[in-house]
Amino acid sequence: MRYGPIDPQLFIQNRRNFVQQLPPASLAIFHSNDIMPTNADGTMAFRQNNDLFYLSGVDQEESILVIFPDAKLPQYREILFLKETSEHILVWEGYKLTKADARAQSGVATIMWLESFETVLPALMNEAENVYLNSNEHIRAVVEVETRDARLGKKLREQYPLHQYRRVAPIMHHLRATKSEEEIRLMREAANITEKAFRRLLGFVKPGVWEYEIEAEILHEFVRNRSRGPAYGSIIASGANACILHYVSNDLQCQDGDVLLLDFGAEFANYAADLSRSIPVNGTFTPRQRAVYEAVLRVMKFATSRLVAGNNIEDYHAEVGRTMEQELIKLDLLNEADVRNQDPAAPLYKKYFMHGTSHYLGLDVHDVGAKYRTFEPGMVYTCEPGIYIREEGLGIRLENDILITKTGNEDLMKNIPLEAADIERLMAESRS
Repeated sequence: MRYGPIDPQLFIQNRRNFVQQLPPASLAIFHSNDIMPTNADGTMAFRQNNDLFYLSGVDQEESILVIFPDAKLPQYREILFLKETSEHILVWEGYKLTKADARAQSGVATIMWLESFETVLPALMNEAENVYLNSNEHIRAVVEVETRDARLGKKLREQYPLHQYRRVAPIMHHLRATKSEEEIRLMREAANITEKAFRRLLGFVKPGVWEYEIEAEILHEFVRNRSRGPAYGSIIASGANACILHYVSNDLQCQDGDVLLLDFGAEFANYAADLSRSIPVNGTFTPRQRAVYEAVLRVMKFATSRLVAGNNIEDYHAEVGRTMEQELIKLDLLNEADVRNQDPAAPLYKKYFMHGTSHYLGLDVHDVGAKYRTFEPGMVYTCEPGIYIREEGLGIRLENDILITKTGNEDLMKNIPLEAADIERLMAESRS
């Protein structure tokens, strides 16, 4: 593993927390993600199923985790099924987990080779009443391919139609929304690597460079710091491209006088960082660019102050929206009288700030969790207001990752330059 060992107590405790959510006689089965084909004999880079990783720490394809706390045989209460390694696999594919390695990594005592799953499954199903199956139930998910979990579900319903089949997703969404100290440590490292990449860019960006060259600088810094790479597709949007929220083409040249919107984050040990910054390509903001930047920054600081335990996403977004309205009025983008008479269901600020301010962050960049759950200590949210003025070819977004604590919150990216004056100073220093 590129990222080094993780304390197995993380996964042991995660399984304990999961078991506490199960009714009696419940069996839960988690599959690794498929290896997805490209063309000919090519495949996409493997990315583990986050729920399986959360519960086991296993970051390897063709793996199955079974949790059955009421199994009559103690060795069947937790089982990891892994692809059996061999000399042939070692030569052609490289290292795979041994049983001893998997036991040490996950804390699961019973490790079996994958071929044993079909033999053990009937005994497990004979004792179980409830079968918990995994699926991707993220509210933004569009799943057009059949996953290993889905194939297993179809098979079990055909062979064992009288069992009670239940969704594991609500349990995982509840558990994964709050992070342990070990998870926060991993997320801090993802943020630290992201900081290194951003500081590298402050000395690299100048008129004439191409967006993809900037993307390459980010990737270089990520990989050299033991990240597998970006946690999501990096957005390198210069000029008017910054008004395209999910711009990932990254294929245009940066022009003198443009603002460059950067939205990127490192992945470390499968955990994501998510950063946005907007910097002047030539190193100096124009008065208008600076005014819009400062407006976004004021909204960001206010929003960060409201990411505290006891608040909730609806009230939070309403508060941020009202703050954004006032900033847009100051920028002469909205009229105060029009705002007073607006339809509350269609606020006018949405023309210039059309996305949400915050989302869960963790193993997924848009991590799972109940949207309307009250903010609690241990949750990590992004804070990312923006103003996008298409008619001016100007888009500015600022984003940090915020950990909610018992006494307020902690900015996991507090060391990454944010003030406009600091951005200009650091860019100037890099050119001297």
